[in-house]
Amino acid sequence: MLQATIILVTPFQQNCTLVWDQATKQGVVVDPGGDAERIQDAIQQAGVQVQRILLTHGHLDHAGAATELARALGVPIEGPHRADAFLLDSLPEQGAKYGMACRAVTPDRWLNEGDSVEIAGQDFSVLHCPGHTPGHVVFVNVALGIALVGDVLFQGSVGRTDFPYGDTQALISAIRTKLFPLGDDIQFICGHGPGSTFGDERRSNPYAGEGAA
Repeated sequence: MLQATIILVTPFQQNCTLVWDQATKQGVVVDPGGDAERIQDAIQQAGVQVQRILLTHGHLDHAGAATELARALGVPIEGPHRADAFLLDSLPEQGAKYGMACRAVTPDRWLNEGDSVEIAGQDFSVLHCPGHTPGHVVFVNVALGIALVGDVLFQGSVGRTDFPYGDTQALISAIRTKLFPLGDDIQFICGHGPGSTFGDERRSNPYAGEGAA
């Protein structure tokens, strides 16, 4: 049985997520954006043996502590899609703007549409969902009814696309053609704020739901 706990990190209150198997205590850290010591404390308190770090995209608040944490734990970094390489390379510059010391990230494995990643002994499919960033990916296990969507979709909102590399049409298309068709009952953890289900967002999300333009 999978367990998950959210660790709020950085001034952006990002949902760094620790996911593990209750029986084996093996798990992963998703999107360690900062506050590496806080994340390590949560790992220790849960008694989890972290196997890898997964990144949904290359923004500071999702990847800022990935290199530091990977070195401390001796684990690989997987994701996002290679299209976010320019963001991961610029993490020190991103961090400097907010007074945060960050190291650039070079993933041990880039992820593509159709790949899978292991989370606590379960295979999660990788979906490439650009728009918020060019290389954003989502992790989903339909059988378990769980998705980790980063900043693609939120409860009542969607990811920002007002960056120079943002693409609103691509983001909405990914939500409507890749996520919603997977099933209304799928629960998701997002990068900020409370989670929801694909069904609730399909019906009521003002940006990507059935009533949106």
